[in-house]
Amino acid sequence: MADNKLRCALAFRLESSAFGGDDFGSEGIAMTGSKVILLAKYDHASQYEANPTGGALYGGRDKNYADAVTLVISKDPPKPAASFGGFKVVQSDIHQVVYGADSEGLCMAVITGHKYPSRVAIQMLVEQHQQFKEKFGIQIQSATKDSLTSKAKTLFSALCKRYDDPTKVDKASALLEKVDGVKSQMQSNIATMLANQEKAEGIAEVSEQLNEQAQVFKKKSTDLKKTNEM
Repeated sequence: MADNKLRCALAFRLESSAFGGDDFGSEGIAMTGSKVILLAKYDHASQYEANPTGGALYGGRDKNYADAVTLVISKDPPKPAASFGGFKVVQSDIHQVVYGADSEGLCMAVITGHKYPSRVAIQMLVEQHQQFKEKFGIQIQSATKDSLTSKAKTLFSALCKRYDDPTKVDKASALLEKVDGVKSQMQSNIATMLANQEKAEGIAEVSEQLNEQAQVFKKKSTDLKKTNEM
């Protein structure tokens, strides 16, 4: 079932050596089949869901989510931007992976539900990229697989809490939620009106039937009276 939940945050290094040692240029290069190295991950879903279910892009008890995102990025890598960009959104049945990279191969990704606005996810990625780069600097180029997860936990946790509710960081999402709330109330009001109308129509029908029965009873009483007088 689709939702607007924020699931996980991840950081990767895209190896340029997979392309004959070419560096990432400001224009970006074709990266199909690139070597993607997980630097850090944070499973935000496990903080609020005791029994998560739903497949390899979910988080929670499903610890394969990082491998799944690694595979997604390696098959459809972002086009690195001079600063940070080349954003892509890849969806599974109920989740989506949003990610982007810079010209040095630092790639950021998040997993969310389908209803989580991708523009908010990208906004989070930009902030995530800036903070991660400031915190780890030159370590990013030499860090081994998953070696920065513990050190990045505080950073990722704070970002996920901040972006957990998209309506609190995005005015458009807040407005849409209000509109959905009004629509929901209108639908409820309409349902109540229809129910009341059906009830009123039912009462009118019963009243009409009782009136017809009363007329029949009155006619029978009159006929019986005439018979007795004869």
